[in-house]
Amino acid sequence: MSFTTAPPIHTLSYSPSSFHSNPFKPTILSPIPLRRSFSSFTHRRTSPLLAAAAATTASDQMDADRLQKGIAEFYDESSGLWESVWGEHMHHGFYDPDSSVSLADHRAAQIRMIEETLRFASVEKATAAVDVGCGIGGSSRYLARKFGAKCRGITLSPVQAKRAQAIAAAEGLSDKVCFEVADALNQPFSDGEFDLVWSMESGEHMPDKSKFVSELVRVAAPGGTIIIVTWCHRDLGPSEKSLQPWEEKLLQKICDGFYLPAWCSTADYVKLLQSHNLQDIKTADWSENVAPFWPAVIRSALTWKGFTSLLRSGWKTIKGALVMPLMIEGFNKDLIKFAIITCRKPQ
Repeated sequence: MSFTTAPPIHTLSYSPSSFHSNPFKPTILSPIPLRRSFSSFTHRRTSPLLAAAAATTASDQMDADRLQKGIAEFYDESSGLWESVWGEHMHHGFYDPDSSVSLADHRAAQIRMIEETLRFASVEKATAAVDVGCGIGGSSRYLARKFGAKCRGITLSPVQAKRAQAIAAAEGLSDKVCFEVADALNQPFSDGEFDLVWSMESGEHMPDKSKFVSELVRVAAPGGTIIIVTWCHRDLGPSEKSLQPWEEKLLQKICDGFYLPAWCSTADYVKLLQSHNLQDIKTADWSENVAPFWPAVIRSALTWKGFTSLLRSGWKTIKGALVMPLMIEGFNKDLIKFAIITCRKPQ
């Protein structure tokens, strides 16, 4: 794959400069390889996404199938707990720096995350949207109400798809939104079907980032907007060939808890988008703006309701909860980045 003819990128510095006292320190973002097995990291000397052109082997497919099964079961178990404590939006909130917030503020911040994402991507209207990794459909229903758009949501979790459809029916939105179990790497949609392609915190679950991006581009209509909001690791410095061993070890523990494949960087996403000759590519590091989120999730888990619900949810949910402090550590050490990447498909 060659990126030598790519159009110029416009990378915005979105975070205010007054964030220095926030508990998550900002930086820039970069690459770690796609793993052949999602149970261990392997070292590469080049970006994983540039090296991922090799043919898929039977072993790779078994790993991918096992990962998909783990993701589906994780969200089958945990989505009810999340909804009972945090509501319908299964993603970070967007906060002002150094803000002091309550649970009610967190739910408002999740709505603000959607609005800030639309603003950053300059989306003022949409007629047909796909919500890739839709959770229980919070973003789909919000976009349907805001724009009057027809929205399709996909998830690997049958429990999430069923719950998302039930909420839509209860809210009188069945004619606007629908949800199904489907693979983001093989979407059940026609080419060019959507003028808004929305991925809110699902990219981190994709074992093949190149195929993920290709599918987002395929289903986008000419002139349509593609939005990826996702967790990334930091960019490598000019003299670095890989992340440091302690960084890889920390990410590995998070991967095992949350059923994630190997991480990549914002730079990797940009290169993949460039390879499709997409326009108006913009990125931002919103790590500072999500700083209060993980501490708040941990506090909610330590309440009596949160603790007892967690125990009832099952081992996969408990396993995920145990690595939440590692997310905070990763942010504090400038290893983990919360990134937004947007672009437009040429007419």
